Amino acid sequence: MGEHVRWQIEDGIGTIRLDRPPVNALNAQVQDEIHEVARLASADSSVGAVVVWGGERAFAAGADIAEMSGVGYADMAERVVALQAAFDAVARIPKPVVAAITGYALGGGCELTLACDWRVAAEDAKLGQPEIRIGVIPGAGGTQRLARLVGPARAKDLIFSGRTVDAAEALAIGLVDRVVPAADVYRTAVELVRPYVGGPALALRAAKQAIDTGLGMDLPAGLAYEAQLFAALFGTADQKEGMAAFLAKRRPDFTGR
Repeated sequence: MGEHVRWQIEDGIGTIRLDRPPVNALNAQVQDEIHEVARLASADSSVGAVVVWGGERAFAAGADIAEMSGVGYADMAERVVALQAAFDAVARIPKPVVAAITGYALGGGCELTLACDWRVAAEDAKLGQPEIRIGVIPGAGGTQRLARLVGPARAKDLIFSGRTVDAAEALAIGLVDRVVPAADVYRTAVELVRPYVGGPALALRAAKQAIDTGLGMDLPAGLAYEAQLFAALFGTADQKEGMAAFLAKRRPDFTGR
């Protein structure tokens, strides 16, 4: 797709592949390419699930500090909007999305994993938000998504200290969902989302919307939003097929319509 972000599809699973050696530093060009590939992933009806992967060596070791070091307030106030928009585009992919983490996922790299639904990490992976050590804070969603994922106290520990955590600690605090040998990370991520390929795409999209959007609502508003999405699915062919298959005791043939 782009110079540093590739888009590959195999058996209904799309892979967003970061490829900016040596450690996939997330400069402005990479951010723009992530945004564009996320748009393609959202729009392609042949894709039922997505893997975000940095390759065998590293997921992404954060932003390109050399690019940012001389930037002032006015320019950064504009740039950070584009940065957040790129990661939001990943978070809003209306399909199951998993990050396959090898090596380092630090700073913006960690924030990119937080925009995914699940995280599979290598046994030797390192994750963290070290921005405080260079005098700033996470700016691509880290203060918000991390706190929602692991709780505010643990998020403050990681963000205030800037320390990295190994895969075992990341699993213990809920920062990652599975830990496997490094050689098995990508394959495990693919197998995690494979069951959703050929599934009821509209229902999966609605479920993701209900959970992610509902987290920003109070309970009554979230329940009302859920009810709207639930009722809307009764206008889909997949709902008719799913219930007919259940009653006939056969496997459903979903079409995503």
